Amino acid sequence: MDAAFTAEQDEMRRTLREILGKRCGPDEVKAAVRTAEGYDRELWQQLSGRLGLPGLAVAEEYGGVGCAPADLALACEETGRALLPSPLLATAALAIPLITALGTAAQRSALLPPLAAGGLTAALAVPGPALATALALTGGNTPGEWAGGGRAGGVQARAQEGGWRLYGEAAQVLDGHSAGLLLVAAHTGGFARSRILLFLVREDAPGLVRTRQSTLDETRPQGRVQLRDVPAELLGDSEGDVPEALAATGRTAAAVLASEAVGAAGQALARTVEYVCRREQFGRAVGSFQAVKHRLADLYVQVQAARSAACYAAWDPHQGGLALAQALEALRMTAGEAIQLHGGIGFTWEHDAHLYFKRAAADELLFGPVHRLRAHAAEKAGLFDRQPQTQPTQERPQPHLSQERVAV
Repeated sequence: MDAAFTAEQDEMRRTLREILGKRCGPDEVKAAVRTAEGYDRELWQQLSGRLGLPGLAVAEEYGGVGCAPADLALACEETGRALLPSPLLATAALAIPLITALGTAAQRSALLPPLAAGGLTAALAVPGPALATALALTGGNTPGEWAGGGRAGGVQARAQEGGWRLYGEAAQVLDGHSAGLLLVAAHTGGFARSRILLFLVREDAPGLVRTRQSTLDETRPQGRVQLRDVPAELLGDSEGDVPEALAATGRTAAAVLASEAVGAAGQALARTVEYVCRREQFGRAVGSFQAVKHRLADLYVQVQAARSAACYAAWDPHQGGLALAQALEALRMTAGEAIQLHGGIGFTWEHDAHLYFKRAAADELLFGPVHRLRAHAAEKAGLFDRQPQTQPTQERPQPHLSQERVAV
């Protein structure tokens, strides 16, 4: 396997970093997240039209670029550096792979070209705070474990003449308040024969109510989706293996998220190094103190290890869960140390260092926690299958009274 970046990939990285450096500074990020959509529409159209970011995951026959997951991961590393608020993750890493895997030929032809062009955005809606479980990142994604098992709650679907109707609610949906297309995971078949299928819901569907939610990380806008007898279209057919498609999507999304977290951690570290080299205390730069150097060196090793894991996962998405755990841990440690090393100014909530801290905390809540990501990866690898062999314990002979020695 040749993991070196090609000339085209290096050029994409350079161009993307140049655009985001001009259009996505901390002030621009804070302004974009306070819009109704939660992102800069003009910048999104520029990234879609000039670089074709959402089309990286779409085959050429549907108007996309037809690249490998490594290209999307590389792009997301750069968007992570800038903490870019955009529909890229929800559209390209979650919705497009599911439509490609489960959709009919007619659905792929109708939906993938506008998604690749950026004119249409999409979001995956699953019941409750169960996105990581639905994507099989922190455990098995058997529907009963994350979608209520067909009982009340989540989203229910019933077949009617001429189509399907959905009713229920899904909260904490990434870009759920602004996406033009929703992929809704819903129960069907009743309690006895309950199963999960995916349905397509348009933004103008009657009975659809969407509300933007307050979140810790504003650069990851989320919405509550309420479906009140909403007409929907079944994605693919009823014979599709939805859990397996979700798990496959989760593996690729984990690799993409790992690269994004590495980009954020690397930028947080770079900004911290720049600050401690500029900030003076006791007549010398703070970064010249040995204790500060040691802390920064430890962070550098942590970030580079996470970058290596993310690069490997980009070529082999089956390792995405472990890479994501490593990257989220690196981002959390780097963001926390960044606040500490910025001193008193770092503790103010308005400081830019808190943008990275919020991203670290929010991502671990959405896609983690880290220990569950690692535990699930270890379980899949079979590390817990073998029972440890215990040696029979032998009774220790008791010494004779005459053999005991008493120390006075």
